[in-house]
This record gives sequence, structure tokens and C-alpha cells, in this order.
Amino acid sequence: MVYFKREMEKIVNGLLKEYACILITGARQVGKSTMLGNICKGYNFVSLDDIQERILAKNDPELFLKLHSKPVVIDEVQYAPELFSYIKIDIDKGAKAGTYILTGSQSFDLMRLSQESLAGRIAILSLPCLSSSELNGNLDFGCFLPTTDKLKERFRSQKPLTIDEIYNRIWKGGMPALLSEKYTNRDIYYSSYFQTFIARDIKEQIGLRDDYKFVDFIRSLACRVAEEVNIHSIANDVGISDDSVKRWLKLLEKSQIIFFLYPYSNNLLKRTIKNPKLYFYDCGIVAYLTKHLSSEILMNSAINGAIFENYVVSEIKKSYQNSAQAEGLYYYRDRDKKEIDLIIEYNRTLYPIEIKKSANPTMDMVKNFNVLKSSDLSLSPGCIICMKDNLSALPSGCFIFPAWCV
Repeated sequence: MVYFKREMEKIVNGLLKEYACILITGARQVGKSTMLGNICKGYNFVSLDDIQERILAKNDPELFLKLHSKPVVIDEVQYAPELFSYIKIDIDKGAKAGTYILTGSQSFDLMRLSQESLAGRIAILSLPCLSSSELNGNLDFGCFLPTTDKLKERFRSQKPLTIDEIYNRIWKGGMPALLSEKYTNRDIYYSSYFQTFIARDIKEQIGLRDDYKFVDFIRSLACRVAEEVNIHSIANDVGISDDSVKRWLKLLEKSQIIFFLYPYSNNLLKRTIKNPKLYFYDCGIVAYLTKHLSSEILMNSAINGAIFENYVVSEIKKSYQNSAQAEGLYYYRDRDKKEIDLIIEYNRTLYPIEIKKSANPTMDMVKNFNVLKSSDLSLSPGCIICMKDNLSALPSGCFIFPAWCV
């Protein structure tokens, strides 16, 4: 089985020298345990998916920690939040740097629990599924910014892909077990993935009685990638209440299956739309749920533009997660229907980005960038991410950037 080296490894190695406890969150099967197994030689690995270990950790967390030699990796720690208080006690008694590594797939709950119990004592990271840069073996790009130096670095270092190859990468997704060829049947893999996810992470939390209803819900979301969230429309499609849609969306978000882009706004931009846009971390899940049986079918489908936007936005988001950098990612749409696909706010500068499945970008595609001039932050010329083969620019200074470089 192929192991893809992760960009986050360098950060984890550095934090192990400084913090007694590290928490790594991420959706199921994105490679948290595999990454740690590769870099944390000599650690004791314990998974709370093991029901006996979970019972002991919940009922007698002090004994659980005494029985497992240190340093230790505790996987799926969300099942035993009782451990946090006892880890805090051990850290306060002088536990060495690198003593505890915790992993889990319920990011919001884990971050809240860890911050309540271990404030100032824990480093928190979020590992996404494999990025395009990791697949290409490029681990030093850092967070994506459309500046001259950063774009040139990505353009020089990445392997060019045709449009067919880009859609094949989108269709396959970013799950390590599939890309490493540990599993070769994509449909069986994703079917099993959702059965496990629903059984272990969903049923107890929402009292789910009908598994198919929840699958219908996720499929309805997959058909709406890169769109503004319309709660009532989703509810009507699936046959559930608006309140159920809201609760289920929150559950998928904290499980790091989906994420939202919120509209950019400030006091000087008062006509902006308030609804977030919906994206999946893994485009392979979208292709599977929407029943596109090949990358060729996906490339010519009705959602080809939306899933291409999802791919680009998710790759940019991953670049910030893998760099452990705070992200400021937004979109823009106002009541006059002026839109900008993506805005990166970084170091008090706005970087507007348009995402187009086109090889011939035009000035008309970036005309809405001017609405951001009324913001109180600096405005860069921005960027069009598209299917053009080469790095270039429009007369306005806006960069034209090939999608295979993202």
C-alpha cells in the first residue's frame, strides 16, 4: 500500500517538542492514525472504537490512563470526554512534551471539550483528506495566496494535468485508502464508509430510525454543492422538517464532511446576501452520491461546473488546514446579483478569486471585483482559476492561474 506523506507531519513533529497534548481532528478515514503511525514511532496506540477500551475510559478514566504506557495516541477520543480532566491533571503535574496525542472525528465537540478542560495546554490541528499537492509530493507550498511569488512557485512545481485528468482526480476524491489502492472498488468503499459513519456517528446523536432518509439528505446536499443553502428546499426534497435539516447540517459540519463559505461583509457593504454556500471536503463523495459512474460522465454532467468550484475551494481550504493557518475564506453576493466565487482575507488584504471551467478567461469575469473597493481593507488584483494551461494575467493585473496548480 502506498503511503502519501502529509504536509502536516512537519507541524506535528514541531508541536510534539512543545506541547504535552496535541489534538488532531478530521473526518473518518482521512489518514489521522496512518500519519501518526508513520511519524510517532514508539508510541502506544489505543482506539476507543474498541468497546472495552471505551467503557474503561468512560467509567474509570484515571485507571485507563494508568494502564496505557506513555507516550500514547488515543484514537476517537470523542467517545470518552471524561479523559480530558485527568489528562489536564497529569499535564499540571509536569507531563512531558509529546505525552498525549488525541484524535477524533467530531471536531466541534472535541475542540469545545479540549478548550474547556485543557485551555492553554493543548495544540489543536485539523487534518483534511489528501490534497492535490500531497498527491504530487509537494509539501512546502503553505497556504494558497494569489500573489506573484506564490503562484509562480506552484506553477513551477506542480505536474500539469489535462482537463480529463483533473476530473478524474475530482471523481476519485481524496480518501487515502482509495488513492493508495488499499481498496480498489470505489463504490463499495464509499457505500461502506457511509454505513460506518451513520452507524457510529449519526444514529445516537439524532435518534435516527431511517438510514435511507439520512442518505437521501446527504445526496440532496451533494446535488447542491457550491450553492447557497436553502433550508426549506432541502427539507421538501427529503421529506423532513426545516429544524431537522438545520440539525443534520450541523452534524455533518462538525464531522468534517461538509463546510460552509460565509458571505463577506462589513459596515461598508450593506447589501450582501446572508446565506452561506455549501461545499464537501471530498469531491469523490459528491461524485459517488450523485451517481456519476466515471470521471467522463462527471465532466459532461449538469454539475460539472459546481463540482469543479467545490474542488478548487476545498483545495484552497485544505492548504490553510495543512499549514495550521487561520483561514479567512468567504464569497460575495449582493442583492444586485453581483457575485465573487471566493474571497481570501489575509493580512488585511482581500484577494478575490473567480473559478471558471474555461480556458479563455475574460475581463468580464472579474468586473465584480470592484465592489470590494468600498471595503476598508486593501484590495489585490485577484485571480481567475481556470482550465488555461499557463500562468498569465489580464490587463487589470488579475492573474490567470491553471486549476492543476491549486
